[in-house]
Amino acid sequence: MDNDNLILVLTNLPNHEAAKKLACQIIAEKLAACVNISADILSIYNWDGEQQVDTEVQLMIKTRQACYTGLESLILSQHSYDLPEIIAIPLVAGLPAYQDWVRKETETP
Repeated sequence: MDNDNLILVLTNLPNHEAAKKLACQIIAEKLAACVNISADILSIYNWDGEQQVDTEVQLMIKTRQACYTGLESLILSQHSYDLPEIIAIPLVAGLPAYQDWVRKETETP
């Protein structure tokens, strides 16, 4: 994948306070152009052999492939979960002007 390609990175956090803190840090470090914080979501999954039902908050992070490694490191360093969800989805289409804005906002000076 080309480092200039845009991706959507998803991660879940336990509450809005943690989500906002991480989102602000991601933007301050220019690792993404925009981070959306969802309303509460209900997550159902197996962990340590038992079904879990938890309320979480999802971050939707718009960035470039070139920023992924730094973004992943930042998320891991700030996350409270033993194994946080961090997944990247390639963007195959989008408004060209918006894509240009994402690239501009994530350029290093």
